Amino acid sequence: MFQFTEACILGIEQIDEEHRHLFALLNRGAELAQNDYADDNYRVIKELLEELDRYAEQHFAHEEEYMKKIRDPELILQRRQHMTFCEKIREWSFTNIDDFEEQQKLLVEMMEYLAHWLYHHIIGSDAMIGKLPPLQEWMIKENPCEFSDEYRTGIDFIDEEHKELFRITDKAYRCLRDDFTYDSYDEISGILMELKDYTQRHFKDEETYMERIHYDGLPAQQRMHESFIEKITVTDLESVEGDPKKYLDSLIEFLLGWLINHIMYTDKKIPME
Repeated sequence: MFQFTEACILGIEQIDEEHRHLFALLNRGAELAQNDYADDNYRVIKELLEELDRYAEQHFAHEEEYMKKIRDPELILQRRQHMTFCEKIREWSFTNIDDFEEQQKLLVEMMEYLAHWLYHHIIGSDAMIGKLPPLQEWMIKENPCEFSDEYRTGIDFIDEEHKELFRITDKAYRCLRDDFTYDSYDEISGILMELKDYTQRHFKDEETYMERIHYDGLPAQQRMHESFIEKITVTDLESVEGDPKKYLDSLIEFLLGWLINHIMYTDKKIPME
Protein backbone atom coordinates (compact mmCIF):
# COMPACT_ATOMS: atom_id res chain seq x y z
CA MET A 1 0.00 0.00 0.00
CA PHE A 2 1.09 3.60 -0.58
CA GLN A 3 2.17 5.49 2.52
CA PHE A 4 1.52 9.15 3.27
CA THR A 5 4.96 9.73 4.78
CA GLU A 6 6.50 12.55 6.81
CA ALA A 7 8.04 13.88 3.61
CA CYS A 8 4.50 14.48 2.30
CA ILE A 9 3.46 16.69 5.23
CA LEU A 10 3.48 20.41 4.40
CA GLY A 11 2.32 21.73 7.75
CA ILE A 12 -0.78 23.29 6.16
CA GLU A 13 -3.60 21.45 7.90
CA GLN A 14 -6.33 21.50 5.26
CA ILE A 15 -3.98 20.65 2.39
CA ASP A 16 -2.35 17.83 4.37
CA GLU A 17 -5.75 16.32 5.21
CA GLU A 18 -6.85 16.48 1.59
CA HIS A 19 -3.61 14.87 0.46
CA ARG A 20 -4.25 12.04 2.94
CA HIS A 21 -7.66 11.49 1.38
CA LEU A 22 -6.14 11.38 -2.11
CA PHE A 23 -3.77 8.68 -0.86
CA ALA A 24 -6.77 6.80 0.55
CA LEU A 25 -8.39 6.87 -2.90
CA LEU A 26 -5.11 5.70 -4.43
CA ASN A 27 -4.98 2.76 -2.03
CA ARG A 28 -8.59 1.87 -2.74
CA GLY A 29 -7.65 1.51 -6.40
CA ALA A 30 -4.51 -0.45 -5.49
CA GLU A 31 -6.63 -2.98 -3.60
CA LEU A 32 -8.82 -3.47 -6.66
CA ALA A 33 -5.76 -3.89 -8.88
CA GLN A 34 -4.42 -6.65 -6.61
CA ASN A 35 -7.67 -8.61 -6.67
CA ASP A 36 -6.92 -12.09 -8.04
CA TYR A 37 -10.56 -12.91 -8.65
CA ALA A 38 -12.19 -12.24 -12.00
CA ASP A 39 -14.84 -9.95 -10.55
CA ASP A 40 -16.62 -7.36 -12.64
CA ASN A 41 -15.48 -4.06 -11.10
CA TYR A 42 -16.99 -1.82 -13.75
CA ARG A 43 -19.27 0.07 -11.37
CA VAL A 44 -16.63 0.32 -8.62
CA ILE A 45 -14.01 1.70 -11.02
CA LYS A 46 -16.44 4.23 -12.45
CA GLU A 47 -17.35 5.38 -8.94
CA LEU A 48 -13.66 5.65 -8.02
CA LEU A 49 -12.94 7.75 -11.11
CA GLU A 50 -15.90 10.02 -10.38
CA GLU A 51 -14.77 10.52 -6.78
CA LEU A 52 -11.18 11.17 -7.87
CA ASP A 53 -12.36 13.74 -10.38
CA ARG A 54 -14.67 15.45 -7.90
CA TYR A 55 -12.30 15.40 -4.95
CA ALA A 56 -9.21 16.42 -6.92
CA GLU A 57 -11.05 19.42 -8.38
CA GLN A 58 -12.20 20.44 -4.90
CA HIS A 59 -8.70 19.98 -3.42
CA PHE A 60 -6.99 21.88 -6.24
CA ALA A 61 -9.43 24.77 -5.78
CA HIS A 62 -8.57 24.93 -2.06
CA GLU A 63 -4.84 24.68 -2.74
CA GLU A 64 -4.90 27.36 -5.45
CA GLU A 65 -6.99 29.68 -3.26
CA TYR A 66 -4.45 29.33 -0.45
CA MET A 67 -1.58 30.01 -2.87
CA LYS A 68 -3.44 33.00 -4.29
CA LYS A 69 -3.93 34.37 -0.80
CA ILE A 70 -0.19 34.26 -0.08
CA ARG A 71 0.70 35.24 -3.68
CA ASP A 72 2.81 32.13 -4.14
CA PRO A 73 5.00 32.27 -7.29
CA GLU A 74 4.37 28.56 -7.98
CA LEU A 75 0.64 29.20 -8.51
CA ILE A 76 0.87 29.52 -12.29
CA LEU A 77 2.81 26.25 -12.60
CA GLN A 78 0.52 24.50 -10.11
CA ARG A 79 -2.56 25.47 -12.11
CA ARG A 80 -1.12 23.77 -15.19
CA GLN A 81 -0.18 20.64 -13.25
CA HIS A 82 -3.65 20.46 -11.71
CA MET A 83 -5.27 20.88 -15.12
CA THR A 84 -3.12 18.06 -16.56
CA PHE A 85 -4.11 15.75 -13.70
CA CYS A 86 -7.84 16.43 -14.11
CA GLU A 87 -7.63 15.92 -17.87
CA LYS A 88 -5.98 12.53 -17.30
CA ILE A 89 -8.72 11.43 -14.88
CA ARG A 90 -11.42 12.46 -17.35
CA GLU A 91 -9.60 10.69 -20.18
CA TRP A 92 -9.80 7.43 -18.20
CA SER A 93 -13.53 7.97 -17.74
CA PHE A 94 -14.00 7.24 -21.46
CA THR A 95 -11.88 4.08 -21.45
CA ASN A 96 -13.61 0.85 -22.44
CA ILE A 97 -13.66 -1.38 -19.32
CA ASP A 98 -16.38 -3.84 -20.24
CA ASP A 99 -14.42 -6.95 -19.25
CA PHE A 100 -12.11 -7.93 -16.40
CA GLU A 101 -8.85 -7.78 -18.36
CA GLU A 102 -9.56 -4.24 -19.53
CA GLN A 103 -10.49 -3.27 -15.98
CA GLN A 104 -7.24 -4.67 -14.55
CA LYS A 105 -5.20 -2.99 -17.27
CA LEU A 106 -6.81 0.37 -16.50
CA LEU A 107 -6.37 -0.07 -12.74
CA VAL A 108 -2.65 -0.83 -13.10
CA GLU A 109 -2.16 2.18 -15.38
CA MET A 110 -4.11 4.38 -12.99
CA MET A 111 -2.17 3.29 -9.92
CA GLU A 112 1.21 3.76 -11.57
CA TYR A 113 0.27 7.23 -12.79
CA LEU A 114 -1.42 8.34 -9.56
CA ALA A 115 1.34 7.11 -7.29
CA HIS A 116 4.05 8.76 -9.37
CA TRP A 117 2.07 11.99 -9.80
CA LEU A 118 1.05 12.33 -6.16
CA TYR A 119 4.49 11.72 -4.68
CA HIS A 120 6.21 13.84 -7.31
CA HIS A 121 3.68 16.66 -7.08
CA ILE A 122 3.51 16.82 -3.28
CA ILE A 123 7.23 16.45 -2.62
CA GLY A 124 8.43 18.28 -5.73
CA SER A 125 5.87 21.09 -6.03
CA ASP A 126 3.58 21.39 -3.01
CA ALA A 127 6.55 21.29 -0.62
CA MET A 128 7.54 24.71 -2.02
CA ILE A 129 4.24 26.37 -1.11
CA GLY A 130 4.96 29.42 1.02
CA LYS A 131 8.73 29.04 0.69
CA LEU A 132 9.36 31.61 -2.07
CA PRO A 133 8.97 35.42 -2.18
CA PRO A 134 5.39 36.43 -3.09
CA LEU A 135 4.30 37.21 -6.63
CA GLN A 136 3.30 40.60 -7.85
CA GLU A 137 -0.46 41.02 -7.75
CA TRP A 138 -0.99 40.68 -11.54
CA MET A 139 0.59 37.23 -11.65
CA ILE A 140 -2.08 35.56 -9.52
CA LYS A 141 -4.95 36.54 -11.80
CA GLU A 142 -6.78 33.74 -13.57
CA ASN A 143 -5.95 35.49 -16.83
CA PRO A 144 -2.99 37.85 -16.26
CA CYS A 145 -3.29 39.09 -19.87
CA GLU A 146 -6.66 40.74 -19.31
CA PHE A 147 -6.59 44.53 -19.61
CA SER A 148 -8.34 46.06 -16.59
CA ASP A 149 -9.18 49.56 -15.39
CA GLU A 150 -6.17 49.66 -13.07
CA TYR A 151 -3.96 49.90 -16.18
CA ARG A 152 -5.70 52.99 -17.57
CA THR A 153 -3.59 56.15 -17.82
CA GLY A 154 -6.51 58.45 -18.66
CA ILE A 155 -4.99 59.19 -22.08
CA ASP A 156 -7.42 57.55 -24.48
CA PHE A 157 -5.18 56.62 -27.41
CA ILE A 158 -2.47 55.24 -25.08
CA ASP A 159 -5.05 53.13 -23.21
CA GLU A 160 -6.44 51.75 -26.49
CA GLU A 161 -2.96 50.82 -27.71
CA HIS A 162 -2.12 49.22 -24.37
CA LYS A 163 -5.34 47.23 -24.64
CA GLU A 164 -4.20 45.94 -28.05
CA LEU A 165 -0.80 44.95 -26.63
CA PHE A 166 -2.58 42.93 -23.95
CA ARG A 167 -4.76 41.31 -26.61
CA ILE A 168 -1.75 40.20 -28.66
CA THR A 169 0.06 38.90 -25.57
CA ASP A 170 -3.08 37.01 -24.57
CA LYS A 171 -3.08 35.23 -27.95
CA ALA A 172 0.41 33.89 -27.25
CA TYR A 173 -0.48 33.05 -23.65
CA ARG A 174 -3.57 31.06 -24.67
CA CYS A 175 -1.70 29.23 -27.42
CA LEU A 176 1.02 28.25 -24.94
CA ARG A 177 -1.44 27.27 -22.20
CA ASP A 178 -3.44 24.96 -24.49
CA ASP A 179 -2.07 21.69 -25.88
CA PHE A 180 1.43 22.77 -26.93
CA THR A 181 2.91 21.33 -30.13
CA TYR A 182 5.60 22.47 -32.51
CA ASP A 183 2.81 23.89 -34.67
CA SER A 184 1.95 26.03 -31.62
CA TYR A 185 5.63 27.04 -31.51
CA ASP A 186 5.39 28.44 -35.04
CA GLU A 187 2.14 30.20 -34.23
CA ILE A 188 3.61 31.83 -31.12
CA SER A 189 6.64 32.94 -33.13
CA GLY A 190 4.27 34.76 -35.49
CA ILE A 191 2.37 36.31 -32.60
CA LEU A 192 5.59 37.57 -31.01
CA MET A 193 6.54 39.18 -34.32
CA GLU A 194 3.13 40.87 -34.36
CA LEU A 195 3.75 42.04 -30.78
CA LYS A 196 7.13 43.48 -31.73
CA ASP A 197 5.70 45.40 -34.71
CA TYR A 198 2.76 46.79 -32.76
CA THR A 199 4.94 47.70 -29.77
CA GLN A 200 7.26 49.73 -32.00
CA ARG A 201 4.27 51.57 -33.41
CA HIS A 202 2.88 52.19 -29.93
CA PHE A 203 6.19 53.48 -28.56
CA LYS A 204 6.47 55.90 -31.49
CA ASP A 205 2.93 57.21 -30.88
CA GLU A 206 3.59 57.53 -27.14
CA GLU A 207 6.91 59.34 -27.62
CA THR A 208 5.35 61.74 -30.17
CA TYR A 209 2.69 62.62 -27.60
CA MET A 210 5.26 63.15 -24.82
CA GLU A 211 7.34 65.34 -27.12
CA ARG A 212 4.29 67.44 -28.00
CA ILE A 213 3.44 68.13 -24.36
CA HIS A 214 7.14 68.70 -23.50
CA TYR A 215 7.18 65.91 -20.93
CA ASP A 216 10.52 65.87 -19.08
CA GLY A 217 10.32 62.10 -18.62
CA LEU A 218 10.63 61.48 -22.36
CA PRO A 219 14.39 60.61 -22.44
CA ALA A 220 13.95 57.96 -19.74
CA GLN A 221 10.94 56.54 -21.57
CA GLN A 222 12.88 56.34 -24.82
CA ARG A 223 15.69 54.38 -23.15
CA MET A 224 13.19 51.92 -21.64
CA HIS A 225 11.42 51.52 -24.97
CA GLU A 226 14.70 50.84 -26.78
CA SER A 227 15.67 48.25 -24.19
CA PHE A 228 12.37 46.42 -24.57
CA ILE A 229 12.51 46.36 -28.38
CA GLU A 230 16.09 45.10 -28.20
CA LYS A 231 14.97 42.25 -25.92
CA ILE A 232 12.36 41.12 -28.45
CA THR A 233 14.65 41.65 -31.44
CA VAL A 234 17.56 39.56 -30.13
CA THR A 235 15.24 36.68 -29.24
CA ASP A 236 16.03 34.03 -31.86
CA LEU A 237 13.25 31.49 -31.49
CA GLU A 238 14.75 29.27 -34.20
CA SER A 239 17.82 28.61 -32.05
CA VAL A 240 15.92 27.62 -28.91
CA GLU A 241 16.99 24.15 -27.77
CA GLY A 242 15.98 21.87 -24.93
CA ASP A 243 12.51 22.79 -23.75
CA PRO A 244 10.97 25.37 -26.14
CA LYS A 245 7.70 25.46 -24.18
CA LYS A 246 9.52 26.40 -20.98
CA TYR A 247 11.54 29.02 -22.83
CA LEU A 248 8.47 30.58 -24.44
CA ASP A 249 6.67 30.46 -21.11
CA SER A 250 9.41 32.49 -19.42
CA LEU A 251 9.62 34.88 -22.39
CA ILE A 252 5.90 35.64 -22.34
CA GLU A 253 6.03 36.07 -18.57
CA PHE A 254 8.86 38.57 -19.03
CA LEU A 255 7.00 40.47 -21.76
CA LEU A 256 3.79 40.64 -19.76
CA GLY A 257 5.59 41.59 -16.55
CA TRP A 258 7.52 44.36 -18.31
CA LEU A 259 4.37 45.72 -19.93
CA ILE A 260 2.39 45.82 -16.69
CA ASN A 261 5.20 47.32 -14.60
CA HIS A 262 5.95 49.89 -17.31
CA ILE A 263 2.31 50.98 -17.44
CA MET A 264 1.81 51.03 -13.66
CA TYR A 265 5.02 52.79 -12.66
CA THR A 266 6.03 54.80 -15.74
CA ASP A 267 3.23 55.45 -18.23
CA LYS A 268 0.73 56.43 -15.54
CA LYS A 269 3.01 59.37 -14.71
CA ILE A 270 2.55 60.83 -18.20
CA PRO A 271 0.28 63.91 -17.80
CA MET A 272 -2.83 64.47 -19.86
CA GLU A 273 -2.96 67.42 -22.22
